[in-house]
Amino acid sequence: MPERRTVALVTLGCARNEVDSEELAGRLEADGWQLVEDAADADVAVVNTCGFVEAAKKDSVDALLEANDLKDHGRTQAVVAVGCMAERYGKELAEALPEADGVLGFDDYADISDRLQTILSGGIHAAHTPRDRRKLLPISPAERQETAATVALPGHGPADLPEGVAPASGPRAPLRRRLDGSAVASVKLASGCDRRCSFCAIPSFRGSFISRRPSDVLNETRWLAEQGVKEIMLVSENNTSYGKDLGDIRLLESLLPELAEVDGVERVRVSYLQPAEMRPGLIDVLTSTPKVAPYFDLSFQHSAPGVLRAMRRFGDTDRFLELLDTIRGKAPEAGVRSNFIVGFPGETESDLAELERFLNGARLDAIGVFGYSDEEGTEAATYDDKLDEDVVAERLAHISRLAEELVSQRAEERVGETVRVLVESVDEEEGVYGRAAHQAPETDGQVLLTSGVGLSVGRMVEAKVVATEGVDLVAEPLTGSLACSEEAGR
Repeated sequence: MPERRTVALVTLGCARNEVDSEELAGRLEADGWQLVEDAADADVAVVNTCGFVEAAKKDSVDALLEANDLKDHGRTQAVVAVGCMAERYGKELAEALPEADGVLGFDDYADISDRLQTILSGGIHAAHTPRDRRKLLPISPAERQETAATVALPGHGPADLPEGVAPASGPRAPLRRRLDGSAVASVKLASGCDRRCSFCAIPSFRGSFISRRPSDVLNETRWLAEQGVKEIMLVSENNTSYGKDLGDIRLLESLLPELAEVDGVERVRVSYLQPAEMRPGLIDVLTSTPKVAPYFDLSFQHSAPGVLRAMRRFGDTDRFLELLDTIRGKAPEAGVRSNFIVGFPGETESDLAELERFLNGARLDAIGVFGYSDEEGTEAATYDDKLDEDVVAERLAHISRLAEELVSQRAEERVGETVRVLVESVDEEEGVYGRAAHQAPETDGQVLLTSGVGLSVGRMVEAKVVATEGVDLVAEPLTGSLACSEEAGR
């Protein structure tokens, strides 16, 4: 019997890419490939690249080069680039990086097994030719679902699977194979974006906004719960638009309670929300539904009106603060995170001061700060009033220091609170770590539990916050909660 072909998936970038990698893994395993964790043990290393900002692109190139080095002293025979950077640059990436044996776009995902087999056999598959994916779907959102089946949508894989790809979950299982045993998993709610922010190139290579069917989201969540997942994180480029192409812009409000009722799921989290699209009904559901985290990942980007208009965005400091007051009026413990760009073309000292005013009043739990840099193909790249790189770097350092101070202060405000912590790692030397409802995976800090008695990965435990370490919390498990956890583990 011939030895099975082996493949390793190396994933960079956001949670959306992680979902795409698990879809690719499902397709490959269904076609007889053996999945391995270490690229050095694989015949083919597939690098799922990120094409968002320069730093991410560099990380992607470094990962491809590192995988290529394995061809000299390991089992690896081929290195293939997929993901956003491959989709965005295609042939250009292939010419600039001959070390990659293949550069595949989203249109290749359905035939990923054949593509890899061709490359592994020494054949050549023409590098992907980039195109504006916004033009693949109708302009009218209401007409997109009819066309969706003809367009490659990573993470929207068909629900009906070949036998053996995944255990049955209700009537159907997803086209997906988990690549780790984590207690948290992301689920694609939608893909693409209809917004035209002047600094962002994502819509050009991810396409126009299109929602997944609620039944597919529910079935995938049920399947993940059967795999031991306790927390579901809903991801897309813009979750607040969910349902607009299905005829119901309030569809998320009805879907969230259904997801929270799935057996085995302890927490549902919604990522990436647009402040300009927040609705009172959505705020109500996010702050009052059991097992739905009162968590608001709000894309503010700035708060000075002039800068926001140049970004093709809406709002200002006072309106943003009013939104936060509304959220905390309903759920005082709600978690809020956001990202900001400083040094945007035309940003003045007074604009920077306005951003500082917002940050000082917002009480955010987590803050990401980025210095502006041109992104190819964006409107902002054509602006004339760009700031010197030294000025951008200085403002980035200044706001980053402020952000670090403010999130530490916000963490200190939580001392005395009772939080529900999802245990994610248990180590005799390093201790027991998890995350509370206001902390998303990898971005928002974590909780160190003072006792690990009766706890294991995947357990949900109530604990009282007793101290902080920067943005991280130190919490003492409540006795009753530990007892329940021990009982659940028997």
